[in-house]
Amino acid sequence: MLGRPVALAPEPGGPQVVGEVSGAAEAFGIHRGMRLGEALARCPSLSLVPPDPERAVEAWEEALGRLEGIGAAVESDRPGEAFFELDGLRPLWGGVEEVLRRARKALIAERPGVGAIATTEGRSARGGPVGTPRLGAGATRLCAYAAAMRARPRRGPVIVPAGAVRPFLAAQPVGLLRDRLPGDWERASVPDTLERVGVRTLGELASLPDAAVADRFGEPGLRALRMARGEEVGLRPRPRLEPLVERLELPEGCLGTQLERALRLLVDRLLAHPGRRGRTLRRLRLGAQLAGGGGWGAEVTLREASADPDRLRLALVPKLEELPGPATAFALRAVELGPPAHDQGGLERSPEERRRERIAEAVRQARAASGRDAVLRILEVEPASRVPERRALLTPYE
Repeated sequence: MLGRPVALAPEPGGPQVVGEVSGAAEAFGIHRGMRLGEALARCPSLSLVPPDPERAVEAWEEALGRLEGIGAAVESDRPGEAFFELDGLRPLWGGVEEVLRRARKALIAERPGVGAIATTEGRSARGGPVGTPRLGAGATRLCAYAAAMRARPRRGPVIVPAGAVRPFLAAQPVGLLRDRLPGDWERASVPDTLERVGVRTLGELASLPDAAVADRFGEPGLRALRMARGEEVGLRPRPRLEPLVERLELPEGCLGTQLERALRLLVDRLLAHPGRRGRTLRRLRLGAQLAGGGGWGAEVTLREASADPDRLRLALVPKLEELPGPATAFALRAVELGPPAHDQGGLERSPEERRRERIAEAVRQARAASGRDAVLRILEVEPASRVPERRALLTPYE
């Protein structure tokens, strides 16, 4: 399919813009984030593939785990793109070329269909599910990204020396800034406006006065100006976490209260996951496989990290209203953990509190000896159903 003009269709209920595109679609001038109507006008034969964000996140997590397996401290803001520094990897593997070779080997070793772009020279790497990894090296994220986009599989990675960053970026098109700026509006509006006023390359952008750019675009424009001049802040690698995810197959025609009960079951299972080790949850991702094909996903960030199941459910239940269609499976993933959960006790505890502590300690010991399913409770799902299997489920005891 990548040999034909193909693009990811807009997510159900989201903005009507296309996602990642194939090389054949790029030849028609179509890029990620373009309006669907404009993309179809440029290429009437464009094929649209329903997106599956949950599957993409899962595949990319596996790829990041393999990059971290060679010692890379990875920064990744979206599936298919990662940056990492090379300074700490050179004593392990050798020069820049050898480090990138090890990264490429790690990415294609177990899953040939998942690719990645890596960048270095002290900074960066980028990757994407495009069939073959693209790797490039540069002193900044933008430089490494541009180098990776110019890389070809048979020619190896593109490495930009530290002293050649400004000349290398000066020849790059200003459209390279798409998806590099924070905020949904700035990602496309700043590069598009620059192109309309005649600023075609990053070199032309870098030559503009700061005051003029700030007056027209504000802080996003100044950030784009610094990136065009080769100035960026250091990387912010993500902490290495054990995957915390729970999945649940849904019965046919599961709607309304049944979805809330299924979500409650997932929350209980996630809190009972042994990899949590008593820590709170700060950011969660709820994903679903849709009956009509494709997938859906939504993230929830808690104002205060918590391990209270009621608070987690209150934050997640409103997201069920955004579900674009019937779902066949749910997945709940812990994206970011918080500090360990500690409750400050009183000077004198009541008999009920002491009893709850003894029960909690008994549950922890039973799970340590026989697994997390050692102590379960009954959760009513559909008490009036004629199918016995749909009336109740077993969920981990809180």
